Amino acid sequence: MDSAAEALLIIVSSVLSIFLIFAIIALVYLIKLIKQTRRIADHVENAAQSVESAASTIERSASPMAFIKIIGNIVDQASKMKGKNK
Repeated sequence: MDSAAEALLIIVSSVLSIFLIFAIIALVYLIKLIKQTRRIADHVENAAQSVESAASTIERSASPMAFIKIIGNIVDQASKMKGKNK
């Protein structure tokens, strides 16, 4: 081989090795980012389940509370009418 080919071989090898090092570093950071995204998604899913559970609890208790409120309004109206009749 002549000296120009050897110089070109050294340059290409150097650039390739630098590129591979940067690619490995970028891949490591990408894997860390994906793991963090998964953890965030799990936390969001847990929060959504908690909100859904709270909403279903409120929904179940809303019907009895509405009934109690209606009864309370009837009692208030009856006591107001009783006060007016005296």
